[in-house]
Amino acid sequence: MDKIALLSGSPLFEMLSNQELEYVAELSRPRLFKAGETIFEEGELGDSIYVIASGEVEILRRDAAGAPHSLAALGPREFFGEMSLIDKEYRSATVRAKTDCELLHLTAENLTAFRKQHRDGFTFVIINIARMLSARLREANTRLAARS
Repeated sequence: MDKIALLSGSPLFEMLSNQELEYVAELSRPRLFKAGETIFEEGELGDSIYVIASGEVEILRRDAAGAPHSLAALGPREFFGEMSLIDKEYRSATVRAKTDCELLHLTAENLTAFRKQHRDGFTFVIINIARMLSARLREANTRLAARS
C-alpha cells in the first residue's frame, strides 16, 4: 500500500504538506479485515480513526429493539471513527467490513504526536474532521426530513 498516495487523496488530510503526510504515514498502521468482520462495536470506548485504503465498510446502529440498521457505506479514501477522538465518548455505531478491507489505523496517541510535530497540519486535520461531521449531519437531517 502506498500510504502517502492514500493519505493525500483522503478528505481527512486535505491541505497537508508532503512532510506532514510523510509523518502521518509513518505513524499509521495497516489493518486487514475480512468481509463481515467487525472493526468496532457500538458502545465500545473509541480512541482511533481509520482511513479506508481498499474495500468497503458498513456503518450500523441498533434500534430500540436491538436490531442493527445500516446507516451508510464508506469506500476508499473515506474515514470513520472520528467522533470518539473528538468527544472521547463511546462508539456511536458499529462498523463492519462489507468487503475485504485494508485500512490505515491512527490512534489518539498518534494524533497527539502529530500535533506536537506539526501544529498547522494538525489544525487542518481537525478542520477536515469538522467539515465531514457537518456534511454527515446535513445528510442525516435531509434523510430525517424526508421521513416526516
